[in-house]
Amino acid sequence: MIRSMIAGVGSALPKRVMTNDDISKVVDTSDEWIRERTGIAARHIAAEGETTRSLATEAARKALAHAGLDASAVDLIVLATSTPDHTFPATATEVQADLGITKGAAFDVQAVCSGFVYALTTADALIKAGQASCALVIGSETFSRILDWTDRGTCVLFGDGAGAFVLKAADGEGGILASKLRADGRFMNKLYVDGGPSTTKTVGHLRMEGREVFKHAVANMTEVINELVASAGLTLADVDWMVPHQANKRILESIAKKLGLPESKFIVTLDKQGNTSAASIPLAFDHGVRNGLIRRGQIVMMEAMGGGFTWGGVLARY
Repeated sequence: MIRSMIAGVGSALPKRVMTNDDISKVVDTSDEWIRERTGIAARHIAAEGETTRSLATEAARKALAHAGLDASAVDLIVLATSTPDHTFPATATEVQADLGITKGAAFDVQAVCSGFVYALTTADALIKAGQASCALVIGSETFSRILDWTDRGTCVLFGDGAGAFVLKAADGEGGILASKLRADGRFMNKLYVDGGPSTTKTVGHLRMEGREVFKHAVANMTEVINELVASAGLTLADVDWMVPHQANKRILESIAKKLGLPESKFIVTLDKQGNTSAASIPLAFDHGVRNGLIRRGQIVMMEAMGGGFTWGGVLARY
């Protein structure tokens, strides 16, 4: 069976770090208030000249280097983002040009915080269908540019960054074992941006009903995790690491409790990076690899929920 093997991983973060104390100078909040409710202590904020495209390209180059591959090997780029450099073309095509790739396909996927899971599943399906043999799957965001910096309920949560995987078609028992994608558009107004080209002709700002998002996130991600292990013929005990979307420490704690898993099984970067939307899973995965936590042969669960609502997960043997 042809599987999509994770050949390399990489990440990129803006140079500027904004601490909770820094945010308290912009909006009425405090380090204690933010830490207690979210678990976040700092986040990276893109400066002028740092964009979704530039961060994605940097993460892609690092992932290719980690895989020991030249960009010329890539014949597919799937980039997950809700903050593209332009309305069109797709940021993926701009990254393709930056890398000097002139073959294959490149396109964006928009599923907000679930974007990387959607992108990974899409690339995996194209590889299994024989449409590609080597794919870059990227999550890249500059959410700081769609935040309302007067709304302390949302502006304290998000940060900027990018993460990338290199997927290669290969025979074997490793790679992506199972994936599940879900959506329910009835809840659009619980987490959305109040602008867009076809409606307001503006970019808009992020709006969220935090309590509702929390409730759905815990229920939806717990359900999809159980579905994934069952579909792969495994149990939760077989999973070595959970690499969840990094939204809020209380969500992660609630998921761990509901699944009966120790929190030590969860890779967490939320405290230093905040919620980086589609970039959060590959950023956390890269952190786990670089720090010797995630090792070859281990089984890793990646799951996320985002605006829409969209949610889903991918189970892989690294």
